[in-house]
Amino acid sequence: MSVKYGKFEMPQRISVDQESAESHFARYIAEPFERGFGHTIGNALRRMMLSSLEAPAIISVRIEGIPHEYMAIEGIVEDMTNIILNFKGALLRKLPTDEVINSRETRILTKIVEVTQDDLDRNQGQYTVTLGDVVQEGNFDVVNPSLRLFTVTKPMRRQVDLRIAFGRGYVPSERHVVRDKTSDEILIDSAFSPVRLVNYFVENTRVGQDTDFDRLLIEVTTDGRITPAEALSFAVQIGLKHFEVFNQFNNYALSFDERGGDRDGDQDELMDKLSLGIDEIELSVRSANCLTGANIETLAELVCIPERRMLEFRNFGKKSLNEIKAKLHEMSLHLGMDLGRFGITPDNVKDKIKQYRDEKKKKKELLKHHEDAK
Repeated sequence: MSVKYGKFEMPQRISVDQESAESHFARYIAEPFERGFGHTIGNALRRMMLSSLEAPAIISVRIEGIPHEYMAIEGIVEDMTNIILNFKGALLRKLPTDEVINSRETRILTKIVEVTQDDLDRNQGQYTVTLGDVVQEGNFDVVNPSLRLFTVTKPMRRQVDLRIAFGRGYVPSERHVVRDKTSDEILIDSAFSPVRLVNYFVENTRVGQDTDFDRLLIEVTTDGRITPAEALSFAVQIGLKHFEVFNQFNNYALSFDERGGDRDGDQDELMDKLSLGIDEIELSVRSANCLTGANIETLAELVCIPERRMLEFRNFGKKSLNEIKAKLHEMSLHLGMDLGRFGITPDNVKDKIKQYRDEKKKKKELLKHHEDAK
């Protein structure tokens, strides 16, 4: 038996703010949500990204001839305590997959670090050993190979062993369980979480004539061990996995009314506004000339532009910006609108508006033809 529910407004696609996107940062925009769902979805995704994602990290360090972390090392500037702190900043990337057997098992990476007198002479008597010098095995990608570990002042040759494991969150050294630990192996605190910061914001957005729907913006910053897109994808899949257990209570299946009601009419009204030319709205000569100089011909092209970019236009100032924002507000529009539900992006807006105008013109001609035929 199916129970009928009313329609829920939901985003059809998630857009990415390309202007702010970087390798370690991305801003995702989803709209429209029913009122309240912006916070529900945003907070859940934020908590899962910060607490539940996995990545590799070093859990122990062993340097040949160093029995414990509370000692100085001959020929090395830093003492062992500082070296351990430097190792905590190591960032290693590896995505364990089903195709590779035991890909999540703890691994020990071994490297002979050798510094010769020639190395010291070439570097004015001090040679800096970096993470890239120590981790060269192909199983892991080193995100920050230039990370400074220690500085050598005398020729040396020592074996360095690193134990690397997968985990979640932040795990202090005393919580690591290592069964085959050696006496001179030093356990260290490990930051497994690859996500450094997640912020989310909920704004009002318009659907038809209603303005109380939610627009969700999520900002994700990672440390390079995964990308923001991977962080968001993994968090969503973790959330779905945890919701599965509650599906045992589905005594009644829900179906949703997907009819848009007057929504098609509302969309046509909005598209009519967006297809208006800049010369068809009342703007001062200065503002109109600035937009014409920037090759902006329609309202659709104008509202696709974020507010911060407007001031980059030649001869465009705060006064003109405030005038345009006020005029758009009168028309229930705003700068930086996401027109994805119409299939409009900043790259194709000119073509889409031209196509809409042509189709509207054909409909008028066809209607006029039918009326003349009567």
